[in-house]
Amino acid sequence: MKNQVFRRRLGYARAGIAQALKRENSVKTQAVLAVVAILALLILRPALVWWALVGVMIVLVLAAELFNTSIEEVCDLVQPRPDPRVKLIKDVAAGAVLLLSVGALWVAVLMVLSVMG
Repeated sequence: MKNQVFRRRLGYARAGIAQALKRENSVKTQAVLAVVAILALLILRPALVWWALVGVMIVLVLAAELFNTSIEEVCDLVQPRPDPRVKLIKDVAAGAVLLLSVGALWVAVLMVLSVMG
């Protein structure tokens, strides 16, 4: 499977994103929030730097959700029974998503203050 042509690798990536969107409510929620953020950009029309910052935060949060989903799947595969180490791994991965989400909210608040003020 290694060293496939770009088009095929792109297909695998799209399939992974589609599966995560289908199976994970948190990924769906973050995707909806990303659309809301883009709509806010379209309505507020901030400077291009805000488009860049919001875009980067959207991508970071969604990527973190995908990593978190992957980590959870691997943990469940390797250790299907409750285990405090697996709980720690899952909690830490979820914490990373939370931190990025707080960062995205921070950027959004600052953008709104910048446009309104």
